[in-house]
Amino acid sequence: MADQTFPEPTVGILIFNPRREMLLMKTHKWRGKYGVPGGHIELGESAVAAARREAREETNLEIRDLEFLCWQECVYDPQFWKPRHFIFLDFIAHTEEGEVILNDEAEEFIWIDPHKALSELDVDTYTAFSIRTYLRKTETI
Repeated sequence: MADQTFPEPTVGILIFNPRREMLLMKTHKWRGKYGVPGGHIELGESAVAAARREAREETNLEIRDLEFLCWQECVYDPQFWKPRHFIFLDFIAHTEEGEVILNDEAEEFIWIDPHKALSELDVDTYTAFSIRTYLRKTETI
């Protein structure tokens, strides 16, 4: 089914600006759905270092206050453009105002309130789970 030998560990980062808006990117890899910046953890690289690197590579943003949020597993999900088995390690981070410059992995981006992201955007199910997890951890119901 896939050309993998083992699952691939990856990071995803929910990046927040000073207005508490979250950065989401629309990408062809997730069939036009919105998701968070992120990518593979390289051999010899920590997950935290990978999150900082991926944020910089995909958005041109420097992040701070990195905090682990949750983990998820994606096993040959048809939402992704090709069959892959991923282990997602998702983080929360903050950034100062800066110019977002996307690399070739994303077509567009938006800064948006997390609640609005869930109700107004077509986000992949893993991003939706991470957003809901973030909201549960940060809000009193």
